[in-house]
Amino acid sequence: MIRVWTAGLCGLVMCLPACQEPVAQEGSSPGQMTPLEAYGRGEAMAETLCVSCHAIGHSGSSLHPDALPFRQFSWRYPVMQLRESLAEGIMVGHPDMPEWQFEAGDIEALLTYIETVQQPRPS
Repeated sequence: MIRVWTAGLCGLVMCLPACQEPVAQEGSSPGQMTPLEAYGRGEAMAETLCVSCHAIGHSGSSLHPDALPFRQFSWRYPVMQLRESLAEGIMVGHPDMPEWQFEAGDIEALLTYIETVQQPRPS
């Protein structure tokens, strides 16, 4: 009975990678990612690079007092207009924000994610 259970468990474990969503390769171009892949990659980038200062989700406060929450970016400018700043090396934001420079696929992924968390500006 244990052998049957172990064999079944091994088979399940071996099949799991095939059931997962595909992940875009590092540095892949925007045309190679599905919207879901771009969202996931952008969210991962935000969690790795941005969360130490910015609130990156639909709620919560930014840890840095001068860091605008991602969900409010569109209150100041169209999110997709950040594309050029990210490509050239973003140097705007709070005073001690590090200078970031991204590849095209990373820019599209991060902006795709940021677009999904935007909140309407209160009246």
